Amino acid sequence: MRKLIIFSLVGFFAQLIDGSLGMAFGLTSTTLLLAFGIAPAIASASIHMAEIATTAASGMAHYKFGNVDKKLALKIMVPGAAAAFLGAAFLSSLPGALIKPFISAFLLLMGLYIICKFLFRDTGSVSKKAKAYPGWFLVILGAVGGFLDAVGGGGWGPVNTPVLLSRQGAVPRKVIGTVDTSECAVAIAATLGFVLFLGWEQYNWMVVGAFVIGGIIAAPIAAWLVRILPAYLLGVAVGGFIIVTNSYTLLQAGGAGKELILIFYIVLLSAWGVAILTTLRKHQTSAA
Repeated sequence: MRKLIIFSLVGFFAQLIDGSLGMAFGLTSTTLLLAFGIAPAIASASIHMAEIATTAASGMAHYKFGNVDKKLALKIMVPGAAAAFLGAAFLSSLPGALIKPFISAFLLLMGLYIICKFLFRDTGSVSKKAKAYPGWFLVILGAVGGFLDAVGGGGWGPVNTPVLLSRQGAVPRKVIGTVDTSECAVAIAATLGFVLFLGWEQYNWMVVGAFVIGGIIAAPIAAWLVRILPAYLLGVAVGGFIIVTNSYTLLQAGGAGKELILIFYIVLLSAWGVAILTTLRKHQTSAA
């Protein structure tokens, strides 16, 4: 019961962050499940099953608030869904104990990417006339995001959101809403792959239900908060959380002793705190 309450709370905050940043539900949730000893394929399968409901709720909320570019959503979600199905098939064929350190390494790199994206991005840039990406680029972008999302339990947002936000004149709330809405198709395709290659009996339905409950409650709140929430702070916070949690798996896999792990975490947590303070000061200075 205690685990289910924790999973529901994590599902709530993960969706709150995901709906506000356009990323991190899968990464945050999968990181937690791996920390509880759940095999990577089962963790990713469970999260994607839950995401069918949470992304649908998030998409409807974003659509209601006018945060969705329908043409862009279609261009990235079709190749994304196809690649997610292939990614689920690939992950399902690998032994959990063998792939777990590699998945943790991928999640850690995604955490670094997220924290650097929000820590070092230019706060003084001025939006210009919107410039669209060519169709072939969006197909590749969607395919890469979909495959990594299925294999790593998260990756659709971290791959698509920063790239689309880097477009000249991109509207943040439109990018975030579009990425969140298109993720529903990716979650359905990945889930179909996991069901076919893993089977229904492999799912932990209590875990799925806990994440669904927390995520659905948070979805409409996040769609509203995307207009006013300081995304830079959440980005650094969630990136640090992903790094801190997955580092332990990698240190254990490398045979590190307790003393080394303790020293590493003291340094890591200190660096995370400095990053948060630096981000706050940077944006307070730019706002002054």
